[in-house]
Amino acid sequence: MKAEIYFWSIPRKRILRAILFMAIHNLALRRDKSVKFFKLLGTGKGETFTPRDADPTRWGLLVVYETNNQKGHPLRKVLHRWSLISERIFRAEILPISVHGSWSGKNPFAVLGTYQDLHGHAWNGETVAITRARIKWRWNFRFWAAVPPVVKELSQSPGLISSLGIGEAPLGLQGTFSLWKSPLALREFAYKGQAHKEVIDATKRNHWYAEEMFGRFALLKSDGTLG
Repeated sequence: MKAEIYFWSIPRKRILRAILFMAIHNLALRRDKSVKFFKLLGTGKGETFTPRDADPTRWGLLVVYETNNQKGHPLRKVLHRWSLISERIFRAEILPISVHGSWSGKNPFAVLGTYQDLHGHAWNGETVAITRARIKWRWNFRFWAAVPPVVKELSQSPGLISSLGIGEAPLGLQGTFSLWKSPLALREFAYKGQAHKEVIDATKRNHWYAEEMFGRFALLKSDGTLG
């Protein structure tokens, strides 16, 4: 079993093709019995988590799949078709360090185990953080107002390699993907950044989210760049 995340950068002339792929590939991946979980993703700058952040030239896929089927035919076909319209591709194989919360009512990474359980020692290399939240509609404006200070704090965090916003829909289903030099660098931001701590406290106090997930992952392999 593997978990991988892909980001495809495409030329503007192929945006309509990408939008079509988001619809038809959702159906294709549902038919692939080797795929245990997937999310086709839009991306953005992650500065406000409103539609004006959206980047129609970059799209993503998070997928958990069985490896004994060598990537079932629908998944292979989906990856190939995106590669044909892409200028740049980033692919990362990830393994959970810890995951809290749920995504669409489940923990999609539970089937993978955790790095420490499988390898017997803690991970200390490059680390991926994936956050995802389903925001209650009445709290959207409060959430948007709280985002800019956190984004500024994130961009200035030592150890951050790259970050972007991800989402399953233009509104209400937002998240982040970020890449860090180490788990320690990620923890320093998550637990010591003042703006981030204030948002966490406000989230707990006001129950902004109908569902949320926060995961830390070991970056086992990667190809390409996020730039």
